[in-house]
Amino acid sequence: MLLERVYDHDLAQAGYFIGCQARGEAIVVDARRDIGDYLDLARRNGMRIVAVTETHIHADYLSGTRELAAATGAAVYVSGEGGQDWQYGFDAERLMDGDTVTIGNLTVRARHTPGHTPEHLSFLVTDGAFSQDPGYMLSGDFVFAGDLGRPDLLDEAADGVDTRFEGARQLFTSLREVFLNLPDHVQVLPGHGAGSACGKALGALPGTTVGYERLNAWWSPYLREDDMAGFVAELLDGQPDAHAYFARMKRRNKEGPRVLGPLAELPELPAEEIGRSLDEDSVVLVDTRSHDEVHRGTVARALNIPGPDKAATFGAWAHDPETETRPLVLLTPDGETAQQVRDHLLRVGIDRVVGYTTAVEGLPTVVPPLVSPEELDGFGAALVLDVRNRGEHAQGHIPGSRQLSAGRVLWHLDELPTGGTIVSYCQSGVRNSVAAAALRRAGYDVVELDRGYPDWAAWNQGRSTAAGAATG
Repeated sequence: MLLERVYDHDLAQAGYFIGCQARGEAIVVDARRDIGDYLDLARRNGMRIVAVTETHIHADYLSGTRELAAATGAAVYVSGEGGQDWQYGFDAERLMDGDTVTIGNLTVRARHTPGHTPEHLSFLVTDGAFSQDPGYMLSGDFVFAGDLGRPDLLDEAADGVDTRFEGARQLFTSLREVFLNLPDHVQVLPGHGAGSACGKALGALPGTTVGYERLNAWWSPYLREDDMAGFVAELLDGQPDAHAYFARMKRRNKEGPRVLGPLAELPELPAEEIGRSLDEDSVVLVDTRSHDEVHRGTVARALNIPGPDKAATFGAWAHDPETETRPLVLLTPDGETAQQVRDHLLRVGIDRVVGYTTAVEGLPTVVPPLVSPEELDGFGAALVLDVRNRGEHAQGHIPGSRQLSAGRVLWHLDELPTGGTIVSYCQSGVRNSVAAAALRRAGYDVVELDRGYPDWAAWNQGRSTAAGAATG
């Protein structure tokens, strides 16, 4: 058996390529939409991808299941569990609890493990050439290394009302009736790692075992004591902000993402053509440089989506393709980087990238306004906006600031003042630059706090110390 983890560090998402070497056939689980890595794995190992499936209707990225099936002719399998409201809207074979997919000597058995979502499946993998019992569990967003999938995303991203409580109870039952009935040696391969917003305390390890989680997971004592109420309370406490784009991913993954097919290489566009398009307001320029470089000068009304490493994450915060139909032009150092940024954007359903440029020369430029910590008190802002997450804000913030995370701010403009200047801040300046550029493009007057909250806190502490010494 060949088992390869295909990991996207941008979205902290893991898919799996599982192949039978005797038959030269493979199945892919939880593929992302830029499918080159899976095709490369198949070529390198002399295999054909004959089946594709996924653990659930994803919220944090656009599924590549249909894209990969269209490219390979593979059969498509999706969950048939969860009730009528959670049925996929495209043709595929439905898997119910206990159903199997056989790939040569391999057996992939679906287990219904609801809680994160009602239709969620985990997959037990048996290498029939080695054992008659499963050795691996692809747990999706059910069990992570050190944590569990959050049960509140349907409230946060799918217009649910208090579904988190039933989801938490379902997770408890899934642990008790499925997970803890597996042998301790079964290796658990989750769908996410540290940094994902699909849980609150995901470990960085790529996998774990049933036995290790049974002994050490935070939830294990609650299961031993059959304390569902305590489990539900702790699970729901302190979940991170859910990014607003999750709702779009849920809808599109349920309906079936559009199949793109092979994409042409991105062209480098001349500055004159881009300048005309900007004058006509017919394109959106995306500056993929760091916030430090952007602060030295960028294209007027450009978005800042640093890339390529986190372009999917930041792109989903800054651009909504359902409301903004203009195509994107990327400012990148070279064509290779432009292709990488486009691949990352595809993962969150941002498809309309038409070209790139490598320089701002010849384009209308501006220097984003900044305010130093020392100047903030007398600045007279209509609002001081904290674009960090709720937990960071609770640990310390500028007095009077309003918290609205960078991944939600564009979808909550009704919470911002209609006039005056907004001063925004985050921890290091990266998230702030992304959010501030998006807000400026939306018509807001935004000034960024230079260097972020830690520098403001240090300056404020120094001021307090100096004042105390002066009066001592």
